[in-house]
Amino acid sequence: MANGTVITDYLLVFMLAAFLGFQLIKRVSPLLHSPLMSLTNAIAAVAIVGAITVTGEAGATPLARILGFVAVTAATINLVSGFLITDRMLKMFKRKGH
Repeated sequence: MANGTVITDYLLVFMLAAFLGFQLIKRVSPLLHSPLMSLTNAIAAVAIVGAITVTGEAGATPLARILGFVAVTAATINLVSGFLITDRMLKMFKRKGH
């Protein structure tokens, strides 16, 4: 029974973090999106390192390896798309002819 309570607590924290994160990002001024994207790219890079560590651990269970692989894949997609979006936004501020 205690294990179900822990999972419920983790799920509640995840849902709260997702909601608050969405509300925060939604209200950011467009001028701040490039620095914000740079920060999220850095966070995604840290998440990749952590996920690789969990996935490659010697005593990792099959579930941990699968979740680690999913985390590495999701964070990598987030990181690459973040760089592409940042590059596209920075190109919008370049002057024509330079």
